[in-house]
Amino acid sequence: MAMAIRFIVGRWFMVFATTLIMAAAGATYMFGLYSPVIKETLGYDQSTLNLLSFFKDLGGNFGVLSGLINEIMPPWVILLIGAVLNFFGYFMIWLSVTQKISMPKVWQMCVYICIAANSQSFANTGALVTAVKNFPESRGALLGLLKGYVGLSGAIFTQIYLAVYSNDPKALILLIGYLPAIISVLFLRTIRIMKVVRAVNELNVFYRILYVSLGLAGFLMILIILQKELNFNRAEYIAGAVIVILLLLLPIGVILREERSVTDAKVVEKLSLPQEVALAIKNPDPMDQKNAEKQRISCWNPKSIFPPPERGDDYTILQALFSIDMLILFITTIFGIGGTLAVIDNLGQIGSSLGYPNKSISTFVSLVSIWNYLGRVVAGFLSEYLLNKYKFPRPLMLTLILALSCAGHLLIAFDVPNGLYVASVIIGFCFGAQWPLLFAIISEIFGLKYYATLYNFGSAASPLGLYLLSVKVVGNLYDNEANRQLIASGRTRKNGEELVCIGAECFKLAFIIIASLTVFGTIVSFLLVIRTRTFYKGDIYKKFRDAAMEDEEILAVGSNGHSQASK
Repeated sequence: MAMAIRFIVGRWFMVFATTLIMAAAGATYMFGLYSPVIKETLGYDQSTLNLLSFFKDLGGNFGVLSGLINEIMPPWVILLIGAVLNFFGYFMIWLSVTQKISMPKVWQMCVYICIAANSQSFANTGALVTAVKNFPESRGALLGLLKGYVGLSGAIFTQIYLAVYSNDPKALILLIGYLPAIISVLFLRTIRIMKVVRAVNELNVFYRILYVSLGLAGFLMILIILQKELNFNRAEYIAGAVIVILLLLLPIGVILREERSVTDAKVVEKLSLPQEVALAIKNPDPMDQKNAEKQRISCWNPKSIFPPPERGDDYTILQALFSIDMLILFITTIFGIGGTLAVIDNLGQIGSSLGYPNKSISTFVSLVSIWNYLGRVVAGFLSEYLLNKYKFPRPLMLTLILALSCAGHLLIAFDVPNGLYVASVIIGFCFGAQWPLLFAIISEIFGLKYYATLYNFGSAASPLGLYLLSVKVVGNLYDNEANRQLIASGRTRKNGEELVCIGAECFKLAFIIIASLTVFGTIVSFLLVIRTRTFYKGDIYKKFRDAAMEDEEILAVGSNGHSQASK
């Protein structure tokens, strides 16, 4: 019993719980799968649907509120708020599309989806930010791993929904309403800030979990291909979903093994320190206290803006927000993540306009989900390896990812035969890769003290980019072409009728514009590479190792004092 309790309250079980919460926190990436039923049931045109998509991403990425609450409340409160928001928002959308309530106005649907999507920022802040603070020296790999599970969530939910509800997109909305909420509630007391403990094999454990997640991604890929080529019956869908769930739970074996080894190797640390050491801890140098008091300025006090600290030290919130580095990251996110999101959220309409069958459209969504996952884990683990081995700066990898995404936009713009399959892979990979790089860069440049808030400020540019590129560019140009085709056919649009555009011209100009803006974002991102080149040549994790060594030295002094006293 004692062993079971130690296991459940251990730091590694917390990592496992975080992977499950993250695997359920990607419902916003499934918008392309259920948006057609919203468009059809409520009679929206493409601009209105893209407006809905904008509020979805506004809620999903504007998590400043969750970050600020996290500064004063424990993680379980953040997760509980997220669970309530998730269920309420998606449940109201489900009631609307099933016509169990009167048809909502557009602004009401925007509020519902914004609330539902905002739950994702609470899950990220409550679980992911907490995990990064507990494992600061492996943040790149950890961010890649956890964000990878978010990327896989679309494909995971698709398999569960096909097994439980067959092919009913309305039921999918209900599923993504209650299941993530249940998972978050189950682990409310598991997710918490813990004392940082250095472990030499820490990164190896994350690699083992990565291998399991790669197996899950590989199985999902095979399953998607088989479902595309064959007609699965209900029993086969159920069997596939059961295997997916088992693979999702498989890291528990890695965690159990690690917790057992930690317990076996544990040295009793709760030794009472000798008096002179205790006095040294309780009575710090008076000069140090004075300096600390001088530096103790509110993170919101305007006096805290200037002068900013060195890169890598803990910035206040205002110091970070008014820095040129954050401005560069903000612009990069608008055109980089905003451009790839414009593809993901319009994927169903793009496939229909270019003449792909419905089965292929669901394949595109799953491909984006899986390559989204691969982009996250590759960017997280590879950037961590290159940084430690060759001092390869993360901002440079972010710049290269932005450049690659331009190819995906151009494949859509020029309607290359079967190009949407390749574009789905490229866009999914690039979209996923940008997130762990962005969040790791923020934590490295601005420190971890106010990371919960800065993490959410960093992603706040994403909905702005989506609004500019998806609503104003893609939505308006699509509707203009659809109206032109309608007039050319001699028809007039009836009230509440869906506005449909067919052909390559529907999205051509829009994605040429997005590709051009992404090139501009790539150039801006390279400016950050130049500005931070000296910083990344140094040892950016040195202060965490130094702090851990100081703790070890204090324990060593305490042990020596006891040894001498016993003699």
